[in-house]
Amino acid sequence: MPVISKKGRAMPESPIRKLVPYAEEAKERGVEVIHLNIGQPDIKTPQVALDAVRNSDVEVLSYSRTEGTDQYRKKVAAYYAKHQVEVSHKDIIVTTGGSEALSFVMGSIADAGDEVIIPEPFYANYNGFAVAAGVKVVPIISRIEDNFALPPIEEFEKSITARTRAILICNPGNPTGYLYKKEEIEKLSALVKKHDLFLVSDEVYREFAYDGLPHYSILQEPGLEEHSIVVDSVSKRYSMCGARIGFLVTRNRAVITTALKFAQARLSPPTYAQIASEAALETPQSYFDEVIEEYTERRNVLLRELSHIEGIRVARPQGAFYCMVELPVKDADDFAQWLLEKFQLDGQTVMVAPAAGFYATEGLGRNQIRIAYVLEKNRLIRAVAILKEALKQYPSA
Repeated sequence: MPVISKKGRAMPESPIRKLVPYAEEAKERGVEVIHLNIGQPDIKTPQVALDAVRNSDVEVLSYSRTEGTDQYRKKVAAYYAKHQVEVSHKDIIVTTGGSEALSFVMGSIADAGDEVIIPEPFYANYNGFAVAAGVKVVPIISRIEDNFALPPIEEFEKSITARTRAILICNPGNPTGYLYKKEEIEKLSALVKKHDLFLVSDEVYREFAYDGLPHYSILQEPGLEEHSIVVDSVSKRYSMCGARIGFLVTRNRAVITTALKFAQARLSPPTYAQIASEAALETPQSYFDEVIEEYTERRNVLLRELSHIEGIRVARPQGAFYCMVELPVKDADDFAQWLLEKFQLDGQTVMVAPAAGFYATEGLGRNQIRIAYVLEKNRLIRAVAILKEALKQYPSA
């Protein structure tokens, strides 16, 4: 019998999606599942983006340029300029989602056996991109008691070896919601320059910063031009996850030239999605103001309701729309499955994301979950009430 590749066997399963069959079975039994497990916003996509596709006069749905259309990339560069980031459209490659941008980055900066340092917990798919590229993830532990702030810079430096190629961060963080301060970015900047490394920043949640705190991009950091690479996406910003449009942004010409070769292998990003994404750039600031206000209120409601549950510890998100919660259970994977298989409260249960899959260090996060507060406030209140009762009834709680 033909065998699967070692790489294929090593590819990690999504901690977010592996529970889907249990959720589907619960629904078939008539149980309503409230989804706290995935970052799919319920905010409406800007109408201007939808209308651009609906009113398009395209007669031949042809390839676009491999790097994305000039017109769109110039408008994206103008978007960055509004956020105090000066880049040219030639510094931008349009990708099929931020995921493809991350894949291109891994392929462009690291060879098989090379290493990338990442503060953990981190977006689970970083593990998958690393395995696909043959790259080793070197985790640096951030802790819930520190609100998942940047670990001491000395921990990063101790982990640098001859195979280290980059440090990768997510800012604001998925799954932690942590927003890196300018001072923390400056420390990382000094370190990568000292050791001649890349600093890669996943900034897809840039707009989602709360409590008046500013988002500071690595592209704003002076002297980092040859070291900084940003991954971005329209998915969360405009509630356009299905568009699958992202960007790789860097002033390093060698990285752009190399990533473009990977992009050529997949021909081009989707045409209609670029049309929608270009139109989305016309979204007024009032849209974002309202979205930020809504997510701030949702965060506050979630934190308030969670504070009524004994025995848990909660990190306070400063950005994105995720919250890490430490539960009084030994195995959050088992608890999450039990919620779907064996528990309901008045015909309802909740689906959460077990946090172990967001760590690379074996054994960490076993008693933690990630909650995505992408539901309206009353649904969040109900979901936490269900979670509270479930913890009382869970056999090994």
